[in-house]
Amino acid sequence: MKEDVVTHDEYAEIRRLAAQVASEVYGPLAEQMDVDRTPISQEQRRQLGELGFLGIAHPEEYGGSGAPLAQALAVVEEFGKVCRPAAFQVFEANTGPAQVVNHLGTPEQKERWLPAIISGEKTMAVGISEPDAGSAATDMRTTAKVTGATVVINGNKRWISNGGEADQYVVYCRLSDAPGAKGIGAVVVDKGTPGFSFGAGERLMGFRGIPSADLYFDNVEVPVENIVVPAGGFGKLFGVFSIERMGNTTMSLAIGQAALDKTLKYVQEREQFGKPLIEFQSIQVMVADMVLQVEAARLLRDEAAASVDAQGMPDPLKVSLAKCTANEMGKRVTDLAMQIHGGNGYTEEYGLERLHRDAHGWAIAGGTPAMQRIRIVSEVLGRKFDQRR
Repeated sequence: MKEDVVTHDEYAEIRRLAAQVASEVYGPLAEQMDVDRTPISQEQRRQLGELGFLGIAHPEEYGGSGAPLAQALAVVEEFGKVCRPAAFQVFEANTGPAQVVNHLGTPEQKERWLPAIISGEKTMAVGISEPDAGSAATDMRTTAKVTGATVVINGNKRWISNGGEADQYVVYCRLSDAPGAKGIGAVVVDKGTPGFSFGAGERLMGFRGIPSADLYFDNVEVPVENIVVPAGGFGKLFGVFSIERMGNTTMSLAIGQAALDKTLKYVQEREQFGKPLIEFQSIQVMVADMVLQVEAARLLRDEAAASVDAQGMPDPLKVSLAKCTANEMGKRVTDLAMQIHGGNGYTEEYGLERLHRDAHGWAIAGGTPAMQRIRIVSEVLGRKFDQRR
């Protein structure tokens, strides 16, 4: 596919820089990261910070660029095509929990936490899911009791990306006894705080250069100044979470685009029965389906990015439409790419099986396509549905 078809002129320069750094620095390491299940090093993360990739969507006063979210997404995509562990660092810093601090934190909290994230000195992960509260997030049981000048946290979190690796965690928890969402807020907990520990690293199908582990809180004490969102702020938290879903959408888009790019090259070079694969009508139909699905996902992602308002928040309906479409596209397009590559698609050499494995991971993270469909109907009709009845 011609590059200019999918490139927005206003971000062409940073796309080229990101693509160059991704391919030259992280591309050669990507396969080994997957095999060894190891993340990028702190030194490599600092390099991303020095290049300005970790602060694109953050205010200039804290060391960021103050650029539109769409610019950060352009960088996430270029890295995501080549090396998901490196892309995850850009994703996490620009669209992840640091945006909770950016949008909902106090000036003091922003000054305390954002500069180190933007420079790559520290990373911040988010803890939402629990063993009995995944899609049903408001069923969470982790508590945070305010006692004087401290907050005492008890409970555990499940499926935490960068768990055990990140330096700080935005932990969704119950800050009051109010039922459902009314009692939920968020507290930042530093790695190394007494009583805060991690489970064994998960051995996931994909995401192999992105650590994942449970979080355990046993009477963990942090200062009240670490409360970013008090009880009753669950709606605000999930409003900001739409930004993370935009990053998630873009990771799926990057995976689909990478699979399509590899396939377009392969079908013109690979010959069977004396002619290139692309000469066969059945292959043309499969390739056309891949192009259709990638472009549909891209248009929906771009429309969601264009919906960002003056406060930096995207339209939740457009985000769910984009995420659901991109997540499912990533799985389907990588599967088609593997089929077209035949036996070569089933080997690690071509990188397609890695793309396919990672595609499934991004379809689960940040709210599954099934949950996005529920959100889509809820937003379209302007009403909520109680799944418990």
